[in-house]
Amino acid sequence: MASDPAPAATSSSPPAGEVDEKLYSRQLYVMGHEAQRRMMASRAVLIGASGLGAEVAKNIVLAGISGVTLCDPEPPTSYDLGGNFYLSERDVGKMDEGAKIKGRAELVRDRLAELNEYVKVDIAASVASLQDEDGLLNLVEGVSVVVVTVPLPTALLVKMNERCRASNSQACFVHALSTGVFGQAFVVSDKDGENPATSQVENILCSNPAVVKVLEDQGRHGLETGDRVSFSKVKGLDGLLADSDAKHEVKATGPFTFELPGIDASGCAEPATQGYITQVKTPVTVAFKPYKEALESPGELMMSDFAKFDRPPLLHLAYRALASYAEGHGMEYPPPGDAAAAQEVYDIAQSLDAEKILENNPEAAKRIVLFLATGARAVLSPMCATLGGIVGQEVLKACSGKFTPINGFLYFDADECLPEAPLPSADVTPTGTSRYDSTVAVFGKDAQQKLLDLNYFLIGAGAIGCEMLKNWALMGVACGEKGKIHVTDMDRIEKSNLSRQFLFRNSDINEFKSTTAAKAAQDMNAAMTIVPYQEKVGADTEHIFGDDFYDGLDGVCTALDNVEARLGASSTASPCSNRGRWGTKGNTQVVVPNLTENYGATRDPPETSIPVCTLKNFPNQIQHTLQWARDYFEGEFKQSGEDVNSYLSNPDYAASLAAQQNSKLETAMAIRKTLVDERPRSFEDCVVWARLKFETLFNNQIRQLLHNFPEDQVTSSGTKFWSGSKRCPKPLVFDLNDKCEDAGMRNHFDFIVAAANLRAHMFGIKGRTEEAYFVEVLQNVIVPDFSPAEGVKIAANDAEAKESENAEKSAAVGGMDDNEVEQILGSLPKPGELAGFKLNPVEFDKDLDDHMLFVTACSNLRALNYSIPTEDTHRSRAIAGRIIPAIATTTALVTGLICLELYKLIGTPQKELKIDAYKNGFVNLAIPFMTLSEPTAPATTKALVKGKEWNWTAWDSLDMNVGDITLQEFISHFETEYNLDVSMISHGVSILFSFFANKKKLAERMKMTMSQVVESVTKKALPPNQLFLTFEIIANDLETDEEVELPYVKFRFR
Repeated sequence: MASDPAPAATSSSPPAGEVDEKLYSRQLYVMGHEAQRRMMASRAVLIGASGLGAEVAKNIVLAGISGVTLCDPEPPTSYDLGGNFYLSERDVGKMDEGAKIKGRAELVRDRLAELNEYVKVDIAASVASLQDEDGLLNLVEGVSVVVVTVPLPTALLVKMNERCRASNSQACFVHALSTGVFGQAFVVSDKDGENPATSQVENILCSNPAVVKVLEDQGRHGLETGDRVSFSKVKGLDGLLADSDAKHEVKATGPFTFELPGIDASGCAEPATQGYITQVKTPVTVAFKPYKEALESPGELMMSDFAKFDRPPLLHLAYRALASYAEGHGMEYPPPGDAAAAQEVYDIAQSLDAEKILENNPEAAKRIVLFLATGARAVLSPMCATLGGIVGQEVLKACSGKFTPINGFLYFDADECLPEAPLPSADVTPTGTSRYDSTVAVFGKDAQQKLLDLNYFLIGAGAIGCEMLKNWALMGVACGEKGKIHVTDMDRIEKSNLSRQFLFRNSDINEFKSTTAAKAAQDMNAAMTIVPYQEKVGADTEHIFGDDFYDGLDGVCTALDNVEARLGASSTASPCSNRGRWGTKGNTQVVVPNLTENYGATRDPPETSIPVCTLKNFPNQIQHTLQWARDYFEGEFKQSGEDVNSYLSNPDYAASLAAQQNSKLETAMAIRKTLVDERPRSFEDCVVWARLKFETLFNNQIRQLLHNFPEDQVTSSGTKFWSGSKRCPKPLVFDLNDKCEDAGMRNHFDFIVAAANLRAHMFGIKGRTEEAYFVEVLQNVIVPDFSPAEGVKIAANDAEAKESENAEKSAAVGGMDDNEVEQILGSLPKPGELAGFKLNPVEFDKDLDDHMLFVTACSNLRALNYSIPTEDTHRSRAIAGRIIPAIATTTALVTGLICLELYKLIGTPQKELKIDAYKNGFVNLAIPFMTLSEPTAPATTKALVKGKEWNWTAWDSLDMNVGDITLQEFISHFETEYNLDVSMISHGVSILFSFFANKKKLAERMKMTMSQVVESVTKKALPPNQLFLTFEIIANDLETDEEVELPYVKFRFR
C-alpha cells in the first residue's frame, strides 16, 4: 500500500529498541525513556501535506516515532507555499518523468525523511485522489494515529473516525484545519507532565495512622489527598517503610504534613527521622465522544483566550458552515475577496444556528464568519506553526500514552491581525504562482510589501531561531530590496540539537549555527537577505551592535535563554519579542515601545544557591552532590591546570599571585601538588592517583567528619546533631565490582576510569579503558592507613563557615601566608627548566560522556556516603548541565504565536492598535492548557517639572540633541530648560559629577565635553559607531528644593 520508504536508520544506529540519548537528549527530559520507546514503536498516517500537514509531519519525525505515511496526491497551489517550507514556486505544476503533476506528499517526502534517520517516511501510493474514500479508510489499520489536515467531506471524516475507533490498533483520530483536534479514548500514564513531587522526611510519628512531617527548608510536599507515594532510605519506624516499591495513599493535612491512612505505626519503638518521599503517578483513562456526536454537541470547548469566552462556539458554528459550503463546491473554500461566496457561508451559518449564537453581538459575529470565509484558502506559516505544534503534540500523546489529550475541539484565532472589514477584491487577488499569495489573500498587497522591507535582528539560531527563520522565509520577511535580517549565535551545532533545530543535519555538526541556519533559510526563500554573526550581544560587542546598528532596525527578536541579551535588546527603542520554553511549556512576550512594559520590568527571582557548608559536609539531595562533583571537576582538572600554566608562562608570577590576597597560599600549594608532588609520568601513575583520591574523598574525609561530629553527638540544646537535613554519613570501602542499587552504576570503577583518563589528558598522557588493566594496576596500589587529625576545624553551619572564612582573610591580609607562599614558589622547578611543558586544562562539557561519567560517579559516591538516592548519567547530565528540557512541538507553537504578533506590528489591522490587541501567551501542551492575555502596560512615575505633572515610563527619556557640550553647559541646560539643580550625574556605574566630589577635579571636568568626561572617568574610549550616551541624574526643583525623579537622559554627542 505504501511506496518504498526513504532511507531509515543507518548501521551506526543503536540496537533495535534502544533510545539514541545523544539525539533525543533534551526531548527525553520531557517525554522520558518509556514514552520515547512507545513512540519508537508507533506509526502515524498523515492525510494532507500542505502547510499544517508539513508542520505536523516535521514535528513528529523530529520526535522519533517509528514511521509516517504521507497521503496527499493533490498538486500544490501557490497558497501552499505560504506554509509548506519544503515547497517552492517551481513545484507548482511540476511534472514527474511520466508527465504527471507531482502531489504534495511526493514533493516533500525526501526532505522530511532527512530530519531523522530513525523514522521511515513513505507515501500512500495506492491512494490516487483524496476523493478515494475506500483507499483513505484502508490506511487506518495498524497505525497508532490518523491525522487529517485537509478538507474532506464530513461523512468521510465520520467514517474514518468510526474506523479508527473499531480498529485493532485503537487508532487515535485527529482532524485539524485551523481548528479542531479529536481523539479516541486511550490510557494516559502521566496526566500533567510535571515531575513527580519529591520531599524529605523530617519525622514520621509512631501513631495510627502514621503522620509524616517533611523538611520545611525543602519546600512544600506538593501532594493532594488521594495521591500515592513511595518511600526510600527511611531511617527508623522499625523498618515499616523499608519496601521502596510499596505505594501508599496519602491524606494531606497541611503544606508540610500528611497522614498515611493505611499505615499503623503505633506499635513502633522509634519514629522515623530521615527518608525520601516520591509521588507515584497513577494512570488515568480518558474517554471521548465520536466525531459525529461531538460535531453536533461539542460540549465545553477548550479556551485559548479568556478575553474571547464566546468565540469557541461561534467558530464551531462557522466551521460547520464552511465545511457545508465546501461540500457544495467541490471541496473548495471561497476565493479571497469573493464577497458573495463569503455571504453564502454566513447564510449557511444562520441556517445551522439553532442556539442563536449569531444573535449575540451580531455585527462582530458576522465579521468573524466573513473573514473566516474570505481567507479560508490562505495557508499562513505562523498559524500552521501554532496549530502544528499543538497537533504534533497530540500525535505524540497518542503514540506515547503520555500527557492529557485535548478533549474534543480547540479553536484558536488571531482576529486582532485583521482590519475592521474584508479588503476589496483588488487588494487580495492572488497571482497563482507567488509564495506570498496566502499573505496577500488575508492582509493585502501593502502588508506583504511591509514584510518584504523589514529589517530585523534575530538573537539566537537554536531551536526557536530555526523556527523563526523558517516562518520569516515563508512570510517574506526581509525578502525585498530594502529588507535585511541579522542573526547572531556563538554556538556550534551538536548532535543533540538535531531533534529540535530542524534546519540542521548530521553533516552540519560542529558548524556555526548562525551561518548554517542562514543558508538553510535562504534555501527556502532565495530572496531573503540575511547576515550571520557569531557574536554575543552585550557591552563587549557594542562596536558591532551599537547605536547605529539598532537605528537601522524595525525590530528585535530574542530566541535564546540569555537574560542579559534579552535585556539589552529590550532596552532599544525597537519593537521586541521574547519567547521561551521548558519542555511542553512555552511563553511569549511582545514588547511594544511606549505601549507595553519592557522585558526587564518583571523578572523571575534568582535561583537559590546551595549553602557552602551544605555542599562541603552536609548534603541531603542529589543536586548537592552533583554541584559538589562539578566544583571538584572544575578545581582538579581545569583550575589546577590553568594555575600551573600561569606559573610557567608568567615571568613575574609571584607578583600576580600576591594580588590574590584570599587564595594565594591555596593556589601555591595546588601548583606544587600538581607540578611536583603528584605529577604523573605514566598512565599507571594516573590510575594510582585516582585510587588515592577515592580514598581521600569518600573514606578519609568522611571519617574525619565523624571524628569531629560523632554519630551520637548532641547539640547544646540537647537535640541530635545528625538529624533533620543533616544526614549522618558513612565512609565507603573501595570495591571495584560494587554497583549502586538506585542507578545500577559501577560508581567505584567508573570514578577510577574517568578520573585517571581526565588526569592523563591534562598531562598529555595516552589513556586506557580496559577493565583488566585497571584490575591489575589497582591490586598493587598501596593505600596509606588513615588516622583522624586533631584540631581540625569543620564548620557546622553557615555562620561558622563565614567566621572561618573571615579568619583566613585576616591571616592573608596580615601577611601570615607570605613566607609560606614564598617558600613554596622557591621549591618549584623554574619555568626555564620546563621549557615547552604545558598542561591541558579540561573545561567541563555536559555533552562529553567522559566528563559526565566522572561527575556522575563522583556525585553518586558522595550520595552513597550520605544515603542519598543515586542517579544515572542521563538524569545527572540534566541536573549538572542545567539542561532545559525541550521538544519541537512547543518550539513551533511559541514561534507561531510571536509571528502572529509581527503582523500586528507591521500594521495589518490598518488602524492604531490599543494594548489589548497584542497578546502574550502561556501554553502547557501536556495538560493541555493555553491562554493569551494582553501585555502589561508600563508602570508610570510621577514628576513635577516647572510646576507641571509628568507621568513618565521606562520608555521615556530626556532627549538632548545639542551637540557634545561641556559638563558646565550640561548642568546649565537643566537649570534653564527644566528649572532643576543637578546634584549628581552618573553613567553606568561611574559617577561623573556630584556636589561632594573633589573641587579641583570638578573644576577640570566642567570644561570638558560630556564624551571626554565619560572617557576620562571610565578609562575607556567610546567606539566610533556610538551615537548616544545615557546619563542618570539626581536633581531638585530650584523653587521648592524638592527632589524630582526623572527618566534617564539620552544624550546625542555625535
